[in-house]
Amino acid sequence: MKKEMLYRELAQYYDLLYALKDYAREVAKLKKLIVKYKQSQGRELLDVACGTGRHLAHLRRDFQCTGVDINQHILDVARRNVKDVVFLNADMTTLDLGKTFDVITCLFSSIGYVRTEANLRKTIHNLTKHLKTGGIALIEPWFTKAAYHAGSPHITTYDGEHVKIARVAVSQAKGNLSIIDMHYLIAEQDKTVKYFLDRHELGLFETDETLRIMKETGLKAKFRKNGLLRDRGILVGVKPR
Repeated sequence: MKKEMLYRELAQYYDLLYALKDYAREVAKLKKLIVKYKQSQGRELLDVACGTGRHLAHLRRDFQCTGVDINQHILDVARRNVKDVVFLNADMTTLDLGKTFDVITCLFSSIGYVRTEANLRKTIHNLTKHLKTGGIALIEPWFTKAAYHAGSPHITTYDGEHVKIARVAVSQAKGNLSIIDMHYLIAEQDKTVKYFLDRHELGLFETDETLRIMKETGLKAKFRKNGLLRDRGILVGVKPR
């Protein structure tokens, strides 16, 4: 079974599936957190696992932005979406850009894709390493075990004039992993209907565990329950002066 096709072979459909996601509202919330907690004076921002660049399209108005993602196909879409942002191909578990930033974001639960505690530790260490003194890291977590509901059905649809998409899944769990097999039906103008099966596996990390790792790397860390999406919250880490 193929994995994470949404970020590779199906990357061209990503923005259609999330057409209703309010990136502007989410960025407004992020800016309030940055103003409240950031202590450094600069405006350099790194978006880790930046996807198609939709958050950066708004963040670039106030920051000098760089986006990184492990998937080249999704970066190709990001470069078409946002012209004046630097996009780089990089893995968050081995991230080494040779520079530091005032703000680092890792959004839409992308941190869950590191899957294991060992990789979570490596990733947070890398984020801390790339932060300036007084800089802020904002991490939007995936679900904890308690908040994740295995066995629940889900459907996402897109009803465009020339493209119709239905994505259906039933959430699963195995140990500390959430497993989601996404079944896609894609109908496009003058083409036959296509079917894809795409597996996504994300680690179910406890909030206290992640906060402990953030503090071990040298961040002053806290969890805010009122995040960008329901039941996920947001982790805030500041690199002390």
